[in-house]
Amino acid sequence: MDFETEADRAYANGAFIAGAEGFVPRWRAKAAAFRAQARAELGLAYGPGARQRFDLFRPEGAARGVMLFVHGGYWMDFGREDWSHLAAGAVARGWACAVPSYTLAPGARISEMTGEIRAAVRAVVAQVPGPVVVTGHSAGGHLAARMACAGGPEVARVVPISPLADLRPLMETQMNATLRLDAAEAVAESPALLRPRAGVQAHVWVGGQERPAFLWQARLLAEAWACPWTVDAGRHHFDVIDGLADPSSPLMEVCLGGF
Repeated sequence: MDFETEADRAYANGAFIAGAEGFVPRWRAKAAAFRAQARAELGLAYGPGARQRFDLFRPEGAARGVMLFVHGGYWMDFGREDWSHLAAGAVARGWACAVPSYTLAPGARISEMTGEIRAAVRAVVAQVPGPVVVTGHSAGGHLAARMACAGGPEVARVVPISPLADLRPLMETQMNATLRLDAAEAVAESPALLRPRAGVQAHVWVGGQERPAFLWQARLLAEAWACPWTVDAGRHHFDVIDGLADPSSPLMEVCLGGF
């Protein structure tokens, strides 16, 4: 495989996962099937932008709280509709689950996406009382981690999954032609270089078979924040999120246990 730079190789995921091309259609099929049978409020606005919308999935009866899942895609791809099935674990545990979209690059800078997810948290809180847990995967793991610093007092816990915690290496990738990260924004938007708000809980999750760069990013964040981190043995970047659909999984216990 040819990569433009070593950084491109370090942050390539699908190129190192067998059968990677099959994951996206499976995700979308599972998401559509879940939406079809869920107690769902779709396309709720949290701002005026076309992608400033969230889907809210509710359990039977009063919700114990709400979990937000922020999707990945290197801040450049996917939307809330692709991930509805990952609400299943929270809903089965009696929690609501909100899945927001956000403006993708190059339409927004990463700092603006952080602001959008903060606005989404506020809008979700207005819909569902109780504790707020924010999780997310990859670029969404970055945005989930940012909510520990910028999400406001509503956020009780964050569980970044395979997060991008130090954005500076991404400036050396071809992706940066779209992301437009500069040195100042890379520092300001790197959770590993920031401090979480006092009182917010954090637990970092990463797959044991992920690219070395993602294992490094996860450990870096956990060490910077002095919080627990879990290496999910045998999981790679595309299946590390599967536990969110299972109410009894260790990942769901880390997200919602103890409330």
